[in-house]
Amino acid sequence: MEQIVNLHIEKLPDGVYLATSEDVPGLVAQGRTIQETLEIARDVAKKLLEARAERAGAKRTGKVRLAPVKARFDYPLIVSA
Repeated sequence: MEQIVNLHIEKLPDGVYLATSEDVPGLVAQGRTIQETLEIARDVAKKLLEARAERAGAKRTGKVRLAPVKARFDYPLIVSA
């Protein structure tokens, strides 16, 4: 099932991009471009969520609640001119 993870992306003074998320604690990704940063963040989020699910096992404590992807949603498309 696909879920939405909200990311905060900022350009650092040295020109790289940093992504963090309040939705997935521990998610930190850095890349040379926004696209690279998003790809890394997707991989990191997936691994963190898988690890959390494995640790939780039968326990439901500490479960991250993410919004499911709906049939319609807005997505900011970033293009360079």
